[in-house]
Amino acid sequence: MNCFVPWGHKDTRSGVRLALRLLAVLACYSLTALAQTTNKPESANTPFTIQATHILGFESSKNNSNGSLSIQDDSLRFQLSKKPAAQVKISSIQDVLLGGESKQVGGLPMTMGKAAAPYGGGRVVSLFAHKKYDIVTLEYVDSVGGIHWAIFQLNQGQGELVKKELIARGVGANSSEGQSKQSTAEVTNENK
Repeated sequence: MNCFVPWGHKDTRSGVRLALRLLAVLACYSLTALAQTTNKPESANTPFTIQATHILGFESSKNNSNGSLSIQDDSLRFQLSKKPAAQVKISSIQDVLLGGESKQVGGLPMTMGKAAAPYGGGRVVSLFAHKKYDIVTLEYVDSVGGIHWAIFQLNQGQGELVKKELIARGVGANSSEGQSKQSTAEVTNENK
């Protein structure tokens, strides 16, 4: 059975298939748009937790210990596994400073590999043998008015997240550059 279709006339089955395909694409786009609009905005009181290394500063935590740094309600907590958390009230934090650090990884095998690489190839290996970290330094005041510092090491990029979260919860992030310029101006005025 041969079916002759005149020039310019299309088969209705292909038109139906095309319409179904377009309908499926439109349904996917509308579901995606609906899913994006129904997300609830995050509250300022939602818990924030990140893995960190406590370098020094909190009295009840060991130096160079790994644990979780969290911001819950009105306090910043550092907790080692299965130990009580050391915490500071967010209202007592005066300043948040960010820095960076690079550490060599690989230990003795990597050092031996760099030494054995011919024609200065050890320098190329050194480029890939370093891991970068963020250093977060907190200045806070204790209950009797003493000023303390706490230093944490985080994976690269996470320091900025902690700083933004603390600022969102009311910590005034002062610039240490502005303070040093002010003290220099005070010294020059005193000399006159």
